[in-house]
This record gives sequence, structure tokens and C-alpha cells, in this order.
Amino acid sequence: MRHGGSDTGSTVLLVATRKGAWFYRASRDREAWSCEGPHFLGQIVHHLVLDPRDAQTLLASASTGHLGPTLFRSRDFGRTWVESRRPPAFVKTDAAQTPRAVNHIFWLTPGHASEPGVWYAGTSPHGLFRSEDSGETWAPCAGLNDDPRYREWMGGPQDGTPDGPKLHSILVDPRNANHLYLGMSSGGVHESVDRGCSWEPLIDGLDVVEGLDASKAWFHDPHCVRLCPSQPDRLYQQNHCGIYRLDRPARRWERIGINMPREVGDIGFPMIVHPRDADTAWVFPMDGSSVWPRVAIGGRPAAYVTRDAGHNWNRQDRGLPDSQAWWTVKRQAMTSDVCDPVGLYIGTTSGELWGSLDEGASWRGIARHLPEIYALEAASV
Repeated sequence: MRHGGSDTGSTVLLVATRKGAWFYRASRDREAWSCEGPHFLGQIVHHLVLDPRDAQTLLASASTGHLGPTLFRSRDFGRTWVESRRPPAFVKTDAAQTPRAVNHIFWLTPGHASEPGVWYAGTSPHGLFRSEDSGETWAPCAGLNDDPRYREWMGGPQDGTPDGPKLHSILVDPRNANHLYLGMSSGGVHESVDRGCSWEPLIDGLDVVEGLDASKAWFHDPHCVRLCPSQPDRLYQQNHCGIYRLDRPARRWERIGINMPREVGDIGFPMIVHPRDADTAWVFPMDGSSVWPRVAIGGRPAAYVTRDAGHNWNRQDRGLPDSQAWWTVKRQAMTSDVCDPVGLYIGTTSGELWGSLDEGASWRGIARHLPEIYALEAASV
């Protein structure tokens, strides 16, 4: 079995946690890992992302005791950090409107390859922001933030997920910098074809919680939306109400999670897709029964893979605990590298880091005893 190619560089895992951030750097064969950190010890780090356009610039979203929600930038791969001069913030409104304040910056996405320096950020409560200068300053995207429909759909700071509503899964079509997608939890999936100046819902075919109206965007709760790098007209989604696939230009999602084993179901938070095969995707189901325990089903964690675009799913748990493992994986804490075979990585709510060098067929521990892992990204350097 070939572990990585000479053209992929080395793999670094960027680990964002409840109390800081760490880097785990792999040897060329990905068999050994060295740890760098902590960075921002004691601060909540929601997301840590490397700019693939220069493989040096890092952005870190953090919530600090004295600075509140902010962003830090490094131009030397984490050796030094500088706070953004103007982090994301909502425009002040008049007295007739309910004021909004950024509670935390949840999601970071580098812009299109043709737009060096452009980044997007999603916040809680729902807000979309763009930087044109590699994260030094940020401006609100008024086409979403100030659209009267979206203001209604977004609800208030108390709506959405238990720790606040989230704007997440900001996706840039690699063929067209003007074509964007995003998810709002709650609030649905939305598309822009004019670089964020205007947006339209993309919710046809998605289920909502029983008793709610599926025609209303604000009842929809996408957990994670992914665009296939090898086939950008295909989207996958792990939703509060199942696993879905959409092949554009169609607008109606197909529930492919209905093919998961009945005893497992298709509820979870993270989802990733193969970097070169649009038919292959992975999810990490969790217990969504009754009061939503948000733990591995039966205390037996496992990934599930489809290699035929969702028609069939197979369990992948070799090497993972086979009992009494009551953790799960958050929506940003499952990722993959671009090696051949693809490496898969998960970060758990109990602070464990697991990896697979064979596309999920077997797993082994990389790190233990970290704080609760909020987000995980694999970078090639």
C-alpha cells in the first residue's frame, strides 16, 4: 500500500480546541507525528485554517477573556501571531432594529485561487464577512446580513443550536469566484452567483423536525455541507434530519442517508468527501434519539463510508474503541488529507485525535488528553 506521494508534501493537522490550538506534523509516511503547541493556551479556538494559496498564512478564530471574539493571523506558519486590526463586526443599527453583536467567529474559508488575500468568515449569530487583505480587516456582506428576508430567517441570538446559531460551510466554487454556498444552523442552505451580493435558498427535498413547515427556511438545520473538489456540481450534506446529496443544476436534495443501517440512522454532524472521487464520502453518526445525547451510538464510535454516492454505506470501526466510548465528533472536527490513499482524521469531544491511513479501513490514536476538539483541518505543506 502506497502511503502518500512525493508531490503531496507533508501533512500537518491543525487542531482547534476549547482551550487552545496545536499542530501535529506527520513524517513523510504519516506513521509518526510530532506535536507543536499549545498556541493561545486557555482561549477558545473555534477554527484554524491554512491558506492553500501560499501554504504559510494561518488564520485562527478565537474567543478570549479580554478581547472577546477576534481573529489572529500568522504569516510564518504559527511562529508569530498578530490580531486582526478590524475583526468581523456587525454594522451598528438604529434604535428601531434589534442590535446584533458577534458572539464568536465560527467558520473560516479561503477565497478563490484567483483572489489572493480574500477570506470569508461565518459567525454566531448568523453573519457573513469578507476580508480582502488576508484577514487584517473584515467587512460585513450586506447582501446577506442586511437582507430583510434573511434577517427574519436568522432569528435571534438564542435561536439555533444549543451554543448559539451558526453560519458555516462557506463554499467557493473552484471554477468561479462569484459562485458561493453557505449553511445556516438553523436557516438552511443558500447559494449566491454574484459573489455574495444576493442569495437564494436551496432547501427543496430537505426534511425538518416533525410538525414544522419544510417550506420555511428558518426550520432547516444543515450541520455540514461539502462541495466535491473533483466534481464541483455535486454537494453532500449532513443535516439535523439526515444525509443528502445534490447534483446541480438540480435544486432538489436526495436523502441518501435512508440507505444507512436502520439501527444506526443518519443523524450526525461532520461530513467529508474524497478529494478525487465524487462518489466517496464519509460521515460519523451519533445518537440523536430522544433528548439527543450527542454521543457515539451505544458507546461504539464508527465512521461510515459510501463509495457509490450514497446508495450503500459500510461501517469502519477497526481500531476504534468497541465499547464504553461516549464521545462524538463536532461538525468541523473530521477532515482528510490529499495523499494516496487518503488519510482520514477525527478529533473528539473527549480530546482524542484519531487517524486512518487507509481511507477509514483501520484507525489508530495520534493524541490523547487534549481539550475538547472543536475543529480539525489537514494541511499539505
